[in-house]
Amino acid sequence: MKPFARSDRVGGQIQKILSEILLKKVKDPRLKNASITDVKLSRDLRIARIYFVLSGNKKNVEEALEGFNSAIGYVKRTVARQMGLRYMPDLKFFYDESFDYGSHIDNVLKALKADNGPNNTLFEE
Repeated sequence: MKPFARSDRVGGQIQKILSEILLKKVKDPRLKNASITDVKLSRDLRIARIYFVLSGNKKNVEEALEGFNSAIGYVKRTVARQMGLRYMPDLKFFYDESFDYGSHIDNVLKALKADNGPNNTLFEE
């Protein structure tokens, strides 16, 4: 059995290329603070679900989605040129809420620690 499915390997490569494109080539100010966190491909490599986060203001998620959708043609051509796949998957962008949820959990744990006092052994640092 292979350690990784082909879709996982291709997804990792697409994530690497997309991150480079965002960093060096896309000039859209709506995508300035965006980072690609994950790429999940369907098993037949036809659909790529691309997850991103925004550093700074979380209120600009809709603007970032518009920015990704307006740049999708350029991004798809650039990725296709570098990947050399027979069929380039459709790119669909989604905001990755897992970082926000992790931050929320961290804040809850800190609040519990503060409420229980410094001598509580439940939350050791």
